[in-house]
Amino acid sequence: MVVPSLRLQDLIEEIRGAKTQAQEREVIQKECAQIRASFRDGDPLQRHRQLAKLLYVHMLGYPAHFGQMECLKLIASPRFTDKRVGYLGAMLLLDERHDAHLLITNSIKNDLSQGIQPVQGLALCTLSTMGSAEMCRDLATEVEKLLLQPSPYVRKKAVLTAVHMIRKDPELSTIFIPPCAKLLHEHHHGILLGTITLITELCERSPSALRHFQKVVPQLVHILRTLVTTGYSTEHSISGVSDPFLQVQILRLLRILGRNHEESSETMNDLLAQVATNTDTSRNAGNAVLLETVLTIMDINSAAGLRVLAVNILGRFLLNKDKNIRYVALTSLLRLVQSDHSAVQRHRSTVVECLRETDASLSRRALELSLALVNSSNVRAMMQELQTFLESCPPDLRADCASGILLAAERFAPSKRWHIDTILHVLTTAGTHVRDDAVANLTQLIGEAQELHAYSVRRLYSALAEDISQQPLAQVAAWCIGEYGDLLLEGNCEETEPFQVEEEEVLALLEKLLQSHMSLPATRGYAITALMKLSTRLRGDNRRIRQVVSIYGSCVDIELQQRAVEYNVLFQKYDHMRAAILEKMPLVDRSDPQVDEGGKQNKAGAQLLEAAAPAPTEPQADKLLDLLDLLDDTSGPAQRLPPLDPSSSPGEALVHLLDLPCAPPPPAPIPSLRVFEREGVQLDLSFMRPLEIPTLLLVTATTTNSSREDVTHFVCQAAVPKSFQMQLQAPSGDTIPAQAGPPITQLFRILNPNKATLRLKLRLTYNHFGKAVQEVFEVDNLPVETWQ
Repeated sequence: MVVPSLRLQDLIEEIRGAKTQAQEREVIQKECAQIRASFRDGDPLQRHRQLAKLLYVHMLGYPAHFGQMECLKLIASPRFTDKRVGYLGAMLLLDERHDAHLLITNSIKNDLSQGIQPVQGLALCTLSTMGSAEMCRDLATEVEKLLLQPSPYVRKKAVLTAVHMIRKDPELSTIFIPPCAKLLHEHHHGILLGTITLITELCERSPSALRHFQKVVPQLVHILRTLVTTGYSTEHSISGVSDPFLQVQILRLLRILGRNHEESSETMNDLLAQVATNTDTSRNAGNAVLLETVLTIMDINSAAGLRVLAVNILGRFLLNKDKNIRYVALTSLLRLVQSDHSAVQRHRSTVVECLRETDASLSRRALELSLALVNSSNVRAMMQELQTFLESCPPDLRADCASGILLAAERFAPSKRWHIDTILHVLTTAGTHVRDDAVANLTQLIGEAQELHAYSVRRLYSALAEDISQQPLAQVAAWCIGEYGDLLLEGNCEETEPFQVEEEEVLALLEKLLQSHMSLPATRGYAITALMKLSTRLRGDNRRIRQVVSIYGSCVDIELQQRAVEYNVLFQKYDHMRAAILEKMPLVDRSDPQVDEGGKQNKAGAQLLEAAAPAPTEPQADKLLDLLDLLDDTSGPAQRLPPLDPSSSPGEALVHLLDLPCAPPPPAPIPSLRVFEREGVQLDLSFMRPLEIPTLLLVTATTTNSSREDVTHFVCQAAVPKSFQMQLQAPSGDTIPAQAGPPITQLFRILNPNKATLRLKLRLTYNHFGKAVQEVFEVDNLPVETWQ
């Protein structure tokens, strides 16, 4: 007995009545079998009913590919009921990945030329939904004819189909440019809105179209002015705003036409001012029009007063209760801060208030804008606000906030003491979230400020005594105590509250730092070196220091064990040289660390050799000069060394010889490499190999943005072959402002013990021009110096 097939309504009721997923699958499998049998029988009267049920099954997520050929048969049928279901099935079941979609090209062409409006509408909808580039090229002339048809229904659908064709094949722009000028005189809302969208697509993809449509800017200005003043159609008004969708689309087109075009910009300046002042902001529709107006003012060559008006509108948006509007305002102000810094500064207090938002996306945007607003005149007030925010901000924002504060302090610091206090506050509050170079920068800053040595060491000692969990703070404090421990014990610093520190307290604090489970190996290295240096700065007995050093001679950490063993040998065999070896560190010039480091070490080594050499006879002096010439990295003539005082003892000479040996010449700098460039986004790689670790390569990835749109949510990921080891440091941010704003930098540490050929695989993900971009590529043309 043959089970009769269900009607569509009965099938829907039965599927909805299934209590379990298994029952639903059983009903659908049974009905699909009935549909297949009906297709095989070839009953033309039942085909469209069976395909309608199959489309419902497809919408539920079940396979329905066996109905593709039935769609073609229904489209070729002369009956409208068949064509309607057939075109709907083609839109749902066919796409560019299936070759079967090309088989309906001839049917669509026939239907477009028939003159029956409902059929033409179905064909145009199907073509605009799943038409491939090849289909668009074949049917472009047919669509062009329909653009000037008397029926508004057909013309509207033809315009939307033309938009799809331009997106698929921009070379078709020459076909659709002429009809657009006539369509701009339309009074039908849908046709005019579609025409503006079509012109926008043409201008974005064709420079010739852009030049052509810059001539119609006065006509577009007239259309928009009519909408603003008299209203276009009451049926399309929303919340008192006349046709906001059309206004927004016209403003977007004006933004494209006025970009870098002085004449078009002057034509639309007065209109933009009128829209900005007359639009009602009490409703969301008005806010949408105002935002597009602001974006247009920002992109064209607008007058200075108009740009100030745009910034003030964004400032009012910051006071809106809607979080989405506030987020849009912050994002837009961040784009404007580079070109209109003084105008954005007027809203600084409102921006700072947005830091306290509970919404993470709002507070992140407010943080980025606040950091961009910092300058030399407001650095103290802004840093105070940012430090307050750092104390209570979410964990995922602490790294960005801390890095931003450190960079701003380094750039705009009014004094060295203020700079030191700011960095200390950041290290105390969010030390685990700061960048890797924070420790080196602070030690350099303290070393350069000789008048603040006593103040710095006492501040750092107090901070370390309160909290030893912040590792960067502990490292800087240990270094400073080791260098300037004698100033800490003197207790004569007038800039801090007087307090007396005993030698035993200092040693106990460093021992606590060594023994703490929270201390990193690098922190322990700083601590044991500080103890060793204190052995020459403290007036008491060194037995406690010797005992600690000897204990760590058997530490499981190789680096710490090596230091302890060397220090122990220094105590036992070279105690007479200890004071000279453990002198205070000299200042290091950080102007060019890659190139100057080796030369400065050579210069220091030569100076120490001068002090170490006894007064030689003339031939011996000549031999010494020849030896120094061989070790020197300059090509100039050798200069005669001045003779030493003969009273210097051999022991003092040995001290200097062991203190800093003459380093080999530094290697030549490795050339940088550009590995990525797209739509104004460039990624450059620069390289450095530290002299002390020849197998380590430091790669700095610098990403810049020369386009007119911000790059947001930027993430750079890298991979190397298994024979390498790589560590990715945190990037400096995830947003690159437009028009050559501050770049994003990220450090890759690559260890190459086998000196194998280096290859990098990079994956970049970011948002640009409103689209998500993902690029994966391999870099196999790295300089030979990076791995040999």
